Amino acid sequence: MENLTIGFIGFGLIGGSIARALKVINKDFTLMAYQYHKDKPNTDLDCAISDGVLDHVTNSLEVGFPDCDIIFLCAPVLANITYLQQLKPLIKPTCILTDVGSVKGNIHTAVTELDLEKQFIGGHPMTGSEKTGYHNSHALLLENAYYILTPTNCVSSEMIHTLYDLVEKFGSLPIVLDAKEHDEITAAISHVPHIIAAQLVNLVRESDDQEEKMRVLAAGGFKDITRIASSSPTMWQNICLTNAPSIKRLLDRYITSLSEVSKALMRMDEDYLYKIFDTASEYRSSISNKSIGMLKKVFEIYLDIADEAGAIAIIATLLASNQISIKNIGIIHNREFEEGVLRIEFYDEVGATSATTLLKEYNYRVYEK
Repeated sequence: MENLTIGFIGFGLIGGSIARALKVINKDFTLMAYQYHKDKPNTDLDCAISDGVLDHVTNSLEVGFPDCDIIFLCAPVLANITYLQQLKPLIKPTCILTDVGSVKGNIHTAVTELDLEKQFIGGHPMTGSEKTGYHNSHALLLENAYYILTPTNCVSSEMIHTLYDLVEKFGSLPIVLDAKEHDEITAAISHVPHIIAAQLVNLVRESDDQEEKMRVLAAGGFKDITRIASSSPTMWQNICLTNAPSIKRLLDRYITSLSEVSKALMRMDEDYLYKIFDTASEYRSSISNKSIGMLKKVFEIYLDIADEAGAIAIIATLLASNQISIKNIGIIHNREFEEGVLRIEFYDEVGATSATTLLKEYNYRVYEK
């Protein structure tokens, strides 16, 4: 692929991960980012320059961005629309404009109003983390993740091919969708689940006693289904405001379904209660293990270990000596819903599989998830 000049507006977890992946593809790509806070330092951008991920940082869109072949809009959804207005008089006709937001309808409307349809291809990498910021970014965040593209009807097939090819080189799985269809899908599998997770956490917080027994005992299933509640509040506020109709439509249906469960509990309806868990279990089991909506697959194992000094250190040393990297490790204090007292999380499926095989060889009892 020819050398490209690529700009970033917004440079957090996703922007940083894309930039890292681009440098893996071709170290000669010229990458630049816009520093919108002109009077205070941006440590993320400074780190990216130091890491060799970015080549330039500019305080003005008029510097460098007119030369860009591709511009990634990685700011919050509403901010991206504002930047479109500023970029329109600056960019060259061959520049591809794309974003990484999880709502497409609003930005496509803005693109039409600004007459930028010949240059815009919406983008949504369906990956992420409860952690934010460039310091948590890595190229592998995009690997094996669906990356949805929503081109306008006016953009050239050559531009679509260029971005599609680049996404494939990230290791992502590109899918082309209509913007409206995209917003309906993501409302169901991402936006509503984030609202549910946040409000479930708030329910427990508001229901807890002064000794915070609920918080102390929360583990297992509760932590799994509320993991995404730790995501950026500003980002999710923007998402809710820009995809409100689709979210409300599905949220209302969910509220109705909860009401039906409440009624079933009141009448002690055994068949209804069994059915909701049975159908959910069957459908959930049919979902690919690669990812669930925006949630990246968590590669983790659980195992039993003896309660003795150095037990965890022995396992960590064993894995390290076999070049198996650990992402996270911790003791499970509440095992009501978990097998195994030690939880180990890995960066990828290869690591989890290799660790399972190795630990079983050393007679550890391993529970795979």
